[in-house]
Amino acid sequence: MNASQRQQIFARLAAAIPEPATELEYTTPFELLIAVVLSAQATDKGVNKATRRLFPVANTPQEILALGEPDLKSYINTIGLFNSKARHILGLCQQLLERHDGEVPKTRTALEALPGVGRKTANVMLNTAFGQPTIAVDTHIFRVANRTRLAPGKTVLEVEQKLTRTTPKEFLKDAHHLLILHGRYTCKARKPDCGNCPIADLCEYPAKTLAA
Repeated sequence: MNASQRQQIFARLAAAIPEPATELEYTTPFELLIAVVLSAQATDKGVNKATRRLFPVANTPQEILALGEPDLKSYINTIGLFNSKARHILGLCQQLLERHDGEVPKTRTALEALPGVGRKTANVMLNTAFGQPTIAVDTHIFRVANRTRLAPGKTVLEVEQKLTRTTPKEFLKDAHHLLILHGRYTCKARKPDCGNCPIADLCEYPAKTLAA
C-alpha cells in the first residue's frame, strides 16, 4: 500500500460518504461523552434508544448525579455492562464538576483521567466534539485497516499510529468516520460487500470477491 493508493482510497471514501459523522445522537459535548461511554460493547442504535429516554430528563453532570445510581441504571439497563457504566458515568460527572466546572475537557490527558474514559473514547471526543485530527480505532476500523492493508497492525494502538502517520492530511479529520462507516455498511465482518465497494480494486484483501 503506497501513498498514491491511500490518497485514492480516502478520496473515494469521501465521495461515497459525503457527510461522515457519528451515528450517536447528541447535542452537546457532554451528551456525546455519555453516549460514547455507553457505546462500549454496544451498538449505536442501542445507545441512542437509551439516551433518547435519558437526555430529556438529565443531560448535565449535575442532573445525572441528582438521578442517583438506581435511577440512572433504569434508563440504561438495556445496554450491556450497564452496572459498571453507571458507576463510571457518575464518577466522571463528579470529576467534571470538581475539576472542570462541569465542562468536558479538551485535552487527552484530562479526558483519560475521567472514570470510564480510555484512549479510544478520548480520541472520539477530541475528533467528534472538538474537531481534532484523531482516529479512534474501534473494531470496524481495526478490521478495515488490516483487511485492506491500509494500516496493518496487531494492536489497536499500532493501527492508530499507522493511520495517523500515513493518512493524507486533507482526510485526517474525517478518516475516523469514513473508515467506521465503510466498515459498518460495506466492509462488514462476516460478509464484506466487495461487489459494491468503492475501493475494491485498491484493497489488498486476499479473500475479496468482486462479484456483485
